[in-house]
Amino acid sequence: ISLLSDPIFIFSGWFGFLVHSKMHTSSSLFQCRSRTPFVSFQGSRVVQGKKKTSSWKNSSTRRTHPLVVSASIKPEKVASGSVSFVLLAGGVGKRMGANMPKQYIPLRGQEIALWSLDIISALDEVGEVVVVCDPSYEDVFTGAQDKGLCHGKPLTFAAPGAERMDSVENGLSACDESKTLVCIHDSARPLVRPDDVRKCMQDAKTHGAAVLGVKCKATVKQAQPVGDDSLVMVAQTLDRSTLWEMHTPQIIEPQLLKRGYAHVREVGAEVTDDVSIVEAIGEPVIITEDSYENLKVTTPEDLVAAEGILDSRAATVTA
Repeated sequence: ISLLSDPIFIFSGWFGFLVHSKMHTSSSLFQCRSRTPFVSFQGSRVVQGKKKTSSWKNSSTRRTHPLVVSASIKPEKVASGSVSFVLLAGGVGKRMGANMPKQYIPLRGQEIALWSLDIISALDEVGEVVVVCDPSYEDVFTGAQDKGLCHGKPLTFAAPGAERMDSVENGLSACDESKTLVCIHDSARPLVRPDDVRKCMQDAKTHGAAVLGVKCKATVKQAQPVGDDSLVMVAQTLDRSTLWEMHTPQIIEPQLLKRGYAHVREVGAEVTDDVSIVEAIGEPVIITEDSYENLKVTTPEDLVAAEGILDSRAATVTA
């Protein structure tokens, strides 16, 4: 590794996030948790015009490895048409209390799922669209394609699975194998911004896997059951400065994701999001800082909030 501008920082620990002192120039933050054994590191940097060499050797490969962080790492350019866009639209959405899955509820005159379909499909980097949905809703997306919301990108479908990871795997199997990245997005997040998606793509291209996320604003406590589990009590308060809330898209190299699936299937692991599959094989995942507006519409209150954000954006455009 040779990084020739900003200083290199090495961090060792089981959990946390490290931010470079000049990280304000980049929205990308590196996750510091990993389970891949790391034997040694050697790198160079330039300090006051002189090249310096740093090295480190791990005495135990059973613990987590140091992480090299530099604001000088420039993301790679993502080629036009090189990304498979997988839109997850197979959920039920019971918390919404509607008579249809939440992603098909109208939001300012258009189904929730179609907002992100339009936004992400419009990116030049996207070469195909794979929608994971119940066959009874495929007409929603073919109709959207007829209206130009796929922006000329080919549209295919995959069946949803019993769990999220099954749905993603089905979508991945339907992707063109020549694509270099797969961009997985929840259809219940209609407010993602194209610039944030593009930055996440660049981070994934550079490092193998990236996810949009925001710093956790609330105090988070770990809980434990009391007695018959009808009550819970605080076990500990987690350090908020290390906590991030994960959003989508989650963007990963297809071969890396397939390798992760093979591992979690073999060991019988349960994962709740896509980058957890990458974490399970000890590979790093980059967090690209997102907007808090990229909310997931889960409850009626979320729907009202999403309408307000869209109205605000429309007012800004017309102002």
